[in-house]
Amino acid sequence: MDTRVLTPQGIFLNPTYFAIPIFQRPYVWNEEDQWTPLWQDVRRMAELHVTDPNSNARHFLGAIVLHAQQGSVSQLSVRNVIDGQQRLTTLLLLMDAAEAILQGAGQAALAGRLQRLTHIEADYISAGDSNLKLIHANRDRSAFEEVMNVAHPVTHGELTHRQSLVSQAHRFFSSEVALWLGDQTEDGFAGRARALVGVLTNGLQLVTIDLQSDENPQEIFETLNARGTPLTSADLIKNFVFQRLLAEGADVERAYEKDWPFEDTFWETNVSAGNVTLTRGSLFLGQWLSSRIGEEVSPRSTFTRFKHYIEVESGRAMTDLLQVIKRQSEQYRGWMERVADLDVSLPPLEMTIYRMSALSTELLTPVLLWLHDPDLKISPDVAVQVIAAIESWIVRRSLLRLPSSGLGRTVDNIIRVNREVPADELPDAVSGQLAQLNSESNYWPDDDELREALQNESAYNRFSRSRLRMFLETVENRLRSRTNQPQVTRRGFPIEHLLPQTWQTSWPVTGFEAERERDAHVHRLGNLTLLTTSLNSSVSNGPWEGPNGKRAKLREHDTFLLNSVVKGDDLGWDEAAIDARTATMVEALIDTWPVPVGHVRPDLDEGVRATAPIDFRDIVASGLIAVGTRLIPRAEQLRSRVATVTAHGLLELDGQVFESPSAAGTHLLGRAVNGWVFWRLEDGARIDDIRTRYRSLGGLNPPDDSPTKALYRDFWRQLTERLVIEQPSWISKTRSTQGSWLDLYLVPGVYISLSFTTHGLGVWIYFGAVESAVNLSRFEALQAQARQFDDAAGRPVEWDVMKGRKATRVGFVLPGGSVERTDSWPEISDWIIDSCDRLHRGLDAVGGVPAGAASLG
Repeated sequence: MDTRVLTPQGIFLNPTYFAIPIFQRPYVWNEEDQWTPLWQDVRRMAELHVTDPNSNARHFLGAIVLHAQQGSVSQLSVRNVIDGQQRLTTLLLLMDAAEAILQGAGQAALAGRLQRLTHIEADYISAGDSNLKLIHANRDRSAFEEVMNVAHPVTHGELTHRQSLVSQAHRFFSSEVALWLGDQTEDGFAGRARALVGVLTNGLQLVTIDLQSDENPQEIFETLNARGTPLTSADLIKNFVFQRLLAEGADVERAYEKDWPFEDTFWETNVSAGNVTLTRGSLFLGQWLSSRIGEEVSPRSTFTRFKHYIEVESGRAMTDLLQVIKRQSEQYRGWMERVADLDVSLPPLEMTIYRMSALSTELLTPVLLWLHDPDLKISPDVAVQVIAAIESWIVRRSLLRLPSSGLGRTVDNIIRVNREVPADELPDAVSGQLAQLNSESNYWPDDDELREALQNESAYNRFSRSRLRMFLETVENRLRSRTNQPQVTRRGFPIEHLLPQTWQTSWPVTGFEAERERDAHVHRLGNLTLLTTSLNSSVSNGPWEGPNGKRAKLREHDTFLLNSVVKGDDLGWDEAAIDARTATMVEALIDTWPVPVGHVRPDLDEGVRATAPIDFRDIVASGLIAVGTRLIPRAEQLRSRVATVTAHGLLELDGQVFESPSAAGTHLLGRAVNGWVFWRLEDGARIDDIRTRYRSLGGLNPPDDSPTKALYRDFWRQLTERLVIEQPSWISKTRSTQGSWLDLYLVPGVYISLSFTTHGLGVWIYFGAVESAVNLSRFEALQAQARQFDDAAGRPVEWDVMKGRKATRVGFVLPGGSVERTDSWPEISDWIIDSCDRLHRGLDAVGGVPAGAASLG
């Protein structure tokens, strides 16, 4: 047995057949779990080599086991692939896809380097022998041979085996390679091509275990795959973390002893998350990662996503992040250990954890970690308010047994959209975002819907025992809160029916309708209670009255306020009593998990109107995206093609102006694209997240039939009517979106812009020409005469160069100015007209609008 660490070139350069035996399982790797992580690793290495062509960095792909065969095919040596067939198949599909793209781009030499690793030269093979170095003997053979030998360029949709995973993998890598390399006419294409080929040939490493023909391959296979314990995500992350620490020069031994928290039974215990069982340490690390990036992290991709976050996104040293992980893991462990104490009263945060456990969901854990991120410094009161809103949303949907499968995406979106929101705005922002949800899969139920559904719900049959017990405990605690009693302990108390399930013997009624009504009430919420110990069967199913009756025995459990219904001697128990108690208990649940005042369930049948497209210009007017903001394409090879937000909320790109992000993205790619996902801010934030943020705030430019939209229309109308009389020259060329802003034309590329934003009411001279140099030149020319301008204006103006953006502006802001303050419209209009007049006087004093560097825009 020969074990070596080899590059793909070291493995495949010689004319050798690598045969996958027929008994090996077929190709099963997929885009989410294997193709994407592999490409991300290759791309990361290639980008490193673009930056530093002399870099010796390599990426480890794993291990393969090969078994030499005594015979040969056409005098070539043959090695059976005993382990690692999925990895080798994928690697060769990637190399062939890259080779095809390079051939199409005229890079024959580079393409040839790859082809020599995937195909055997004709001189070495006889007629009828395969020209592929990797031979599949199983059902993937035809698909693999077809896609690896099809003429270039490859049209995947026309392949005979286009539905196979082999063909789909080749198509995926072809698309990603082409996207990363970009157009061959672009600067840097050749360098990227060389870097990619260098990585695919010599920048990857595999441990190759090469068995001789007389060695037992099954023994090796079993040793590798069956006798060892599979590595968990926590194991893989630990190795990665300490390799990073070593590279940073940290004291690795001390870090392991003092800072790595996942080395004891608490973290190594297996727990369930959905249908997956994993260690608590692995689960926590995935949840911690979700709390940072606002994305769902599946257990199988935790390590890959963690690695990408550390290497690409975090921008922080591993030494610093390890301290954050340590602190938050200790915090998490403290929460879990306090919740495990069944007798103590729990504060709100730990009570939430207990309730989520009863609901068998981990949805809120990333939220808890986000709100307790030490870097964000969110106060405990704010965290409790945010958690309470999301808990209400989750529990109310659980009470109605609504779908929960898509809630994780909503939670991730809440984290992603609100991580940078000021702490004091978080409760309103999150509640607003939840209140805006309007599909069956994610809406927030209102009070009336809970009352209507739970009043007649067969609760005992519809909820799991842990879930139902938690609901009953919640009602009990709500009742106790009014008398300052401690919380009920969480010791799994028995659930008892007041009206017995087998009521026919001791609780008979006359007539079919009466029997049916009684049957319908047996399992309702109002007929259920908690007891400290179970009643014996004869009492539980026996009569209500008498010294040994059920009411007398229930009085022994009067430590539960839920059982106060049995205290009166003259109190019977029937359907009317059950209905009344159900109503009381439902109100206790509603009070425990409230919704914002006035919240009502959205009209799901008219969800299209509720989710009507939001105009990009409205978001610009709201102030959430500023004029001059540079938008960057998501595709890495297009990063230099920047779109800039103009003064009118449009997008300027390549000297053209586009009305929407999708239109600008379509221009750039030459095909239809979702612009809200395609474009990002310079800090990496998606404009789709900002759109969600805009919607969660109710929007400063809501639908046409909304009250706020009507307020804007009425306000601008009364203002323009005044201007027609008082300052007609100002509105000779007025452009309004009938939204939150109005533009008053000055000269091409320059406006006096009036806008209501989240920061107040602004009156600005906007320099918004296409050329950023013109805007900056005008701004600087005006600022050079700031004293004359301010003196003429009568009060100092705000000078906003909008650093790093295209537009510039000069003007005034009225904090708190809001169109919704209708009683102050006359004063607001006076302020606008006065401010506009001051800006005009300032311009007159300095000779008008500066001409700019090159043109008038």
